[in-house]
Amino acid sequence: MVHMMIEPDIFSPYPNLRALQTTRHGGISREPFASLNLGHNTGDNPENIDRNRRILCDRAEISHSSLVTANQVHGTEVLHARRGGHYSGYDAFITDSPGLYLCILTADCFPVLIYDRERNAVGAAHAGWQGSAANVAGKTLSAMREAFGTKPSSCLAWIGTGISAAAYEVGKEVASRFESRHAHKNPSGTYQLDLCSINRDQLEQSGIADTAIAVSPFCTARNNRDFYSYRKENGNTGRMISLIGITAP
Repeated sequence: MVHMMIEPDIFSPYPNLRALQTTRHGGISREPFASLNLGHNTGDNPENIDRNRRILCDRAEISHSSLVTANQVHGTEVLHARRGGHYSGYDAFITDSPGLYLCILTADCFPVLIYDRERNAVGAAHAGWQGSAANVAGKTLSAMREAFGTKPSSCLAWIGTGISAAAYEVGKEVASRFESRHAHKNPSGTYQLDLCSINRDQLEQSGIADTAIAVSPFCTARNNRDFYSYRKENGNTGRMISLIGITAP
């Protein structure tokens, strides 16, 4: 069984970096949100969610006030975060401020975490099908380039756990927004959409080397015992957090 969090191996050589994705384990929420539900827009008791976030922060050894979160709207607006807190209307964050942790909440969509080793800056993006269609990962990297002088060749990226193509069936209208190699047509006329590969390609097209990109081996639907899946659980489920930040001195 996967425990409370997974930590990307690609970032492990950097002790000044904190990056992780939570699972659904280790919290206090009850069914159907059991147990580490971290999303306030789920119908769960807000006190449970606040307690779960504090459990996560204690385990990760970071301050609750250092979290940067947002009401995600499946767009491409990028916030340059300079302080912790909750914001509205953003699906991506960037920062070079130590002690801030950029948080992406998901339950099928893909979290994309980026680390600029040269500038010691980070980015995080929320990539569902709408964000992926609009290249939110590439726009996050562009925002880092503009704000920090980030070079893609200096970056590492991790695409966290989301819903795999095998479990993600979409209609023609959604599939038509993507190249055919990312949307396999079924005999029934529906399509299997590969959001993970789409985001990987967009990161590579933005200049990050293939060898500098890693991907979670899990699927929110296939591994629903360990991760929340909005589709698998018919919308009645919790949210995971994926976060990245530079540790304070």
